[in-house]
Amino acid sequence: MCGTKRKGYTAMKFRTLRRHFRESFKSLGRNGWMTFASVSAVTVTLLLVGVFVAIMLNLNKIADDLEHDVEMKVYVELAADEASTTALEDQIRETPGVAEVIYSTRDQELDQMIRDFGEDLKLYEQSNPLREAFYVKASDPQQTAKVAQTIDEYPNTYEVVYGEGKVEKLFDFLNFGRNAGLILILALLFTAMFLISNTIRITIVARKTEIGIMKLVGASNSFVRIPFVLEGIWMGILGSIIPILVVVFGYLEFYDYAEPRLRGEMIQILAPVPFLYIVTGILFFMGVFIGMWGSFMSVRKFLKI
Repeated sequence: MCGTKRKGYTAMKFRTLRRHFRESFKSLGRNGWMTFASVSAVTVTLLLVGVFVAIMLNLNKIADDLEHDVEMKVYVELAADEASTTALEDQIRETPGVAEVIYSTRDQELDQMIRDFGEDLKLYEQSNPLREAFYVKASDPQQTAKVAQTIDEYPNTYEVVYGEGKVEKLFDFLNFGRNAGLILILALLFTAMFLISNTIRITIVARKTEIGIMKLVGASNSFVRIPFVLEGIWMGILGSIIPILVVVFGYLEFYDYAEPRLRGEMIQILAPVPFLYIVTGILFFMGVFIGMWGSFMSVRKFLKI
């Protein structure tokens, strides 16, 4: 007996769910122009978001590459002997925030200068005027200045060079770009949610009498609300299809054009895999989220039941 009841309850739940899906699809058709307007708004919004996310993720990679290329050069006093230099190296390695230390002899420094500035500097091989140096990278590139100040106070440190002034400006610019991008994306998503919310509100007003009858015959609040929430989700999904296709094929074309020209350079862009999977997932999730949230907020505010 209990098994029969359970099967009957499951069948009723399935019929109810099927009815919710059917009503949500019918509502999309009944409000054709408003549905088209909302889907178009979501499409345009997600297209802008998709392009902007692709740009921001690549800029973020470039920013990370630039940050990790930031290093300080610690010059050793000319009077320092081998033991003093070794002690200084140990101090630098034990400094909080130091990730990497590379020692460079005076001869290695001169060889590097010859490679950078030409064979004429070979004249200095007989009397090398350069200092020994350590190339140091901070574990957090934005703490480079702080680490440099600490190392500069160690015995046998002649000077610490890290691009003072320019590095701070670079970090400020990168942080500003990241924050501005996040704010713009949030603003675009809010706009899409607002448009979907208005569409659902108009649907609710148009079906006010029908909803009232449903309540009179005993329909629960969730029974009335679910089709509207599903309707918003369909709008979000439909609105995400074109942006996903445009971003995927557009980025593949851009990558094929840019990657050969940037090969071997300091600045590199993200490879299509797994980057495009991530962007596709973000756009689809955003479409579902803004559709569901926009309709939910509209139902909550305007469906007085």
